[in-house]
Amino acid sequence: MKVFFKCVLFLLVGMLGACDKKTAVREIPIADFFKNPERTFFRLSPDGEYIAFLQPYKDRLNLFVQKLNTNEITQVTSESENAIMKYWWAGNNQLIYLKDNNGDERYHLYAVRKDGTKNQDITPYPDVTVRLIDVMDDGNILLLLNKRDPKKFDAYRMNMETGELKIIAENPGNINYWMADHEGKLLLAVETDGVNDRLLYRPEEDMPFKVVRSVQFDENLEPQCFSFDSNKHIYALSNIGRDKTALVEFDLETGKEIKTVYENKDVDVAEVGYSKRLKKLLWAGYTTWKYEVHFLDEPSACFYNNISKKLPGKDLWITGMDKMEEKFLVRTYSDRNPGTYYLYEINSDKLSKLSDISPWIKEQEMAEMKPISYQSRDGLTIHGYLTLPKGKEAKNLPAIIMPHGGSSPWTRNKWGYNAEVQFLANRGYAVLQMNYRGSTGYGKAFYQASFKEWGGKMQNDITDGALWLIRSGVADSSRIGIFGNGFGGYSALVGCIKNPEMYKCGVSYCGIINLFTYLKDIPPYYKSMQGMYYELVGNPETEADALREVSPIFHAEKIKVPLLVAQGAKDPRVNTQETSQLVKTLQKQNIDVKYILKQNEGTYFMKQENRIELYKTMEQFFNDNLKK
Repeated sequence: MKVFFKCVLFLLVGMLGACDKKTAVREIPIADFFKNPERTFFRLSPDGEYIAFLQPYKDRLNLFVQKLNTNEITQVTSESENAIMKYWWAGNNQLIYLKDNNGDERYHLYAVRKDGTKNQDITPYPDVTVRLIDVMDDGNILLLLNKRDPKKFDAYRMNMETGELKIIAENPGNINYWMADHEGKLLLAVETDGVNDRLLYRPEEDMPFKVVRSVQFDENLEPQCFSFDSNKHIYALSNIGRDKTALVEFDLETGKEIKTVYENKDVDVAEVGYSKRLKKLLWAGYTTWKYEVHFLDEPSACFYNNISKKLPGKDLWITGMDKMEEKFLVRTYSDRNPGTYYLYEINSDKLSKLSDISPWIKEQEMAEMKPISYQSRDGLTIHGYLTLPKGKEAKNLPAIIMPHGGSSPWTRNKWGYNAEVQFLANRGYAVLQMNYRGSTGYGKAFYQASFKEWGGKMQNDITDGALWLIRSGVADSSRIGIFGNGFGGYSALVGCIKNPEMYKCGVSYCGIINLFTYLKDIPPYYKSMQGMYYELVGNPETEADALREVSPIFHAEKIKVPLLVAQGAKDPRVNTQETSQLVKTLQKQNIDVKYILKQNEGTYFMKQENRIELYKTMEQFFNDNLKK
């Protein structure tokens, strides 16, 4: 059962209100929030006899394997510089994992036996990046390599037993997505003209691809899997001809939608789960204020409900299973707990605990994350989450505005455990997270409302959230800071530039500071999507004035409040010379600016010691500026 109940969440909705009385709250050590988990990211071997997981070794997450029903644990890797974050079983006897160089995102693929022997780079090509398409049941893996041309990712099949690498599709340079059928044949691709997409299909691997359907850049057609009845049909997520993305069945010969499998009138469908063994779809996932699942048949609902009964009061999702779909990995979690992993065996109806992710996090000490909504100045409903510190009256609190980030704004905040949020709440701050226009899950019109609105209406949505928090009486208007990473870091800088009277300080963590650099100086393998980004963000050739107006690098003189800037030197999306230039300009203006530049990090601080240093600095920074 290929079921990934990602982010299945549950929360009893309550009114935001003041505590009846103040209670003492323990100040939890920073390391408890930001050190590595004890064990995480479990995966079952295909035969269901072994389980792999990530566990710290010398402060880096490494790969371990345990034989089920025994205490026999083998440390498979011994990485002391770069943590392992993504791995897969490649058959029953070996695993594969991705590793880059200190966050530069130039990944290589490594293979290692489950006993820890024969650990080697199986893509040892200089200046080449690897992307994984799929791991097949027959011992083959499908992967992408740009070794022929740095701008083009060709598709390859690798035999994991022999090491043979064979090209199966040469990329002309404009294909950004590939999908195999259930037998591992690479039959589907998506190409771009720089702005719009075209869905490509071939009945067999020795036949040429043909265009099936064109898709405008502001529409969505995301293939999920082939039909189990015919390779002429696929299941896809589509918003063509509708506002909310739906799960549909699509005909690859006619280029037309056959039927709608499931749609939600309020939000986008985001995921689909299916069973290879049963050869059918099982569920569709979507997010309202929490993640929810619509089961597509009664047996799937009964299966899930049976496990739920064994974990009363817990929120759970299924994260993996063996090939025969007899053993399943179950993870629980909430807004106040990173969660626990369990093993469920369907034949014996047995549920066994594997490990807490971070057992030092005590749920009763964490704060509740509650859904909220407010109106933007131009009438859009903006949804978000408010986390209030425990033991304090919800009135005139110091507050942190925390717009979501990443490499672009087209993601979203979700309800669930967030170490940054819990850390700030534990230190006495109200934390407001908002899903400004363009955030995913709210339909096509909401997404389109963000086009070319970086630093404009998107920023207004963030500002309107801060104003809402003030009007509600929760936030003290004289003690509000703004903090974010990636696009959120960009928003923090723009907020300090446009609203210095509102924000008393700001923290930009790997924040984008120059939209010209962001749009032009991208890695060569993203060049095919450059035209689309011009449509979404702005064209640096024809809309230079507009982009300059919303690029922080050109408005440093307008920043009048204290600033903390954190940056990884290997971040491929931010020019660290420009970041350093911004910091120097602020220092010349006698602005209180703190700068953390880590040479061994990329977009995020993945090394435990760097994370802890960052948040210790942030704690003191917010104390100095928001608690006086």
